Amino acid sequence: MNATPQVLAVLDELLASAAPGERGALWHLAEQGRELDANIVRLPPGAGVGEHREDVLDVLLVVLAGGGSLRTGAGGTLDLAPTTVTWLPRTSRRALEAGPEGLTYLTVHRRRPGLTIEPAVRAPAHEGGEAPCMLDLVCPECGRLSADRAPEFCSACGEAFPGR
Repeated sequence: MNATPQVLAVLDELLASAAPGERGALWHLAEQGRELDANIVRLPPGAGVGEHREDVLDVLLVVLAGGGSLRTGAGGTLDLAPTTVTWLPRTSRRALEAGPEGLTYLTVHRRRPGLTIEPAVRAPAHEGGEAPCMLDLVCPECGRLSADRAPEFCSACGEAFPGR
């Protein structure tokens, strides 16, 4: 069966229709059979996505509105402004911070393999016991497991973690 190209969103309309204070994932690619994932994320002024590392996927980040900065693991800072296209190579450390106008951006990457949760530390078989529960580290919006021990926002989609 051949897939048919289709318009999924008109960015100007999507951004204009979002409530001014709306934050987190405003849109995500959800079509069946896709090999890509994409999200439009809005961070309010001064908010951020804490330092994290994506071990498996390269990510393309395109700033749609507002501005901010991207802190690199090497100690550098990259300015983010509308129309800035940034490559986030896999294994690179990074953190985002929205500027005074907030930050709205599009991320695109290869579709992530299904989520598998494994214990952080494997206890020797003779000791028994259960692995620690990590459900509080799974993003309620996109299902991604956070590498942060106390995440405030998902590093993939920007959604706030509940109760933080």
